[in-house]
Amino acid sequence: MPDWLEVALRTLMAVVILFVLTRLLGKRQVSQLSLFEYITGISIGNLAAYLSLDTDSNWVIGVVALAVWVSVSLGMEFLQLKSKKARDLLDGKARVIIQNGKILEENMKKERITSDELLEMLRMKNAFNLSQVEFAIMDTSGELNVLLKKEYLPITPSDIKLPVNAEHFSMAVIMDGKVMENSLKQVGLNRNWLDAKLDQLGTSLDKIYFAQVDSQNKLYLDPYEDSLKAH
Repeated sequence: MPDWLEVALRTLMAVVILFVLTRLLGKRQVSQLSLFEYITGISIGNLAAYLSLDTDSNWVIGVVALAVWVSVSLGMEFLQLKSKKARDLLDGKARVIIQNGKILEENMKKERITSDELLEMLRMKNAFNLSQVEFAIMDTSGELNVLLKKEYLPITPSDIKLPVNAEHFSMAVIMDGKVMENSLKQVGLNRNWLDAKLDQLGTSLDKIYFAQVDSQNKLYLDPYEDSLKAH
């Protein structure tokens, strides 16, 4: 077999195996990965590359190595599900950075974050004034979560005892220019309603890239010409 063909077949096999194993490991954003999961991801990627390009080695060895890494990672995840101590050991613990409006410098040192980094993370949470912050905690993912002092919290309908209607999940009814018949049924509508609505708005299906219906049957349209409408 020519080398180029063997590499192509090995790469295709590595992609399939890597996809299956990654699905087994579940879905997490990069910021949510623990240190061990991060190392596992890098190692699995390197092994997949080795499996693709090292034509002198037996491909079975690469598959075994991938399987071992994934098995260990899955074992760690199940252990974390069962044991709080295991979660604390592998992921660490959340740490309070600001309490009762006071910065805890010792905890900042333990998390190895500077004052500039703290202010930047607060700004990312729309907390531009430190005096308005009541509580801030650094989660195990490395994200800072912030609670503003009560007088700076936004007013909600419950604060002024304002009755509100229940809000339901908005449903896409046109996607990539195609009508989603099942989605229309789920919100109690049909194709006739959609066609009538489009006709009422002076447009047609061939001009619409995306459309969504909310819980009040309000139709949001995104035409191909990139002008936004909500009706």
